Amino acid sequence: MAQRYVRVQNQQGQVYYGLLQLSLKVQVLDAPPWLQGQPTDLILEPDNYEILAPCAPSKIVAVGKNYAEHAAEMESEVPGEPLLFLKPPSSVIASLSKILYPPQSKRVDYEGELALVIGDRAFDCTTEQAQTKIWGYTIANDVTARDLQRKDIQWTRAKGFDSFCPLGPWIVRELSPGARLQTFLNESTTPVQSATIDQMVFPPDFLVSYISKVMTLLPGDVVLTGTPMGVGPLKIGDRVRVEIEGIGRLENTVVAR
Repeated sequence: MAQRYVRVQNQQGQVYYGLLQLSLKVQVLDAPPWLQGQPTDLILEPDNYEILAPCAPSKIVAVGKNYAEHAAEMESEVPGEPLLFLKPPSSVIASLSKILYPPQSKRVDYEGELALVIGDRAFDCTTEQAQTKIWGYTIANDVTARDLQRKDIQWTRAKGFDSFCPLGPWIVRELSPGARLQTFLNESTTPVQSATIDQMVFPPDFLVSYISKVMTLLPGDVVLTGTPMGVGPLKIGDRVRVEIEGIGRLENTVVAR
């Protein structure tokens, strides 16, 4: 199994980065791993920590309509270049945290996605340079108030509510280009979304290069790479989980705000 890098909080409220062991103990690092954090002698027992979102980004840069079939289901064409938008850091929550259904919306959708974690400052990069800036991979759910997205035209409100960026549960360094992304609702074993990540229109290294020509990406920042076909509504009480082969499972329950 690939090493799993986590961000945790102990019972005293201290936040650490660490390595999750098979025993579920966490070996604490002395810094974020993308800043050359090294293992320490501190080990957290499974009952003495809570898993947080695996990083605390200064920004989340997301990409719209990056799978052709999803663009079609949204009744639009694949963009000629990446369609970028931002989600605020305050939208980030951990796996098993609650997605808060806002009263302003009547239609909130799930969008399972692969997320890239940036490990080094990226500015005006080539695609070759951009690949070296991607430190690792995690799972995201780009939760969207679909009715507000259509109403507002621009997407800030629809994508920006607190809890609208579940992220985690951990980061892995390597991922197969053909890894499968699937989204499931409640107890169903039939996925509502299923695609391989190599079906993206614009691949990860191209996305990071493109974004770096617009804004500087900093260590710990997150890039959401787009969602495949099959987006759909969530109801209060629903449990949604996004799985990516080689990473794991991101799971959240929807509650009224």
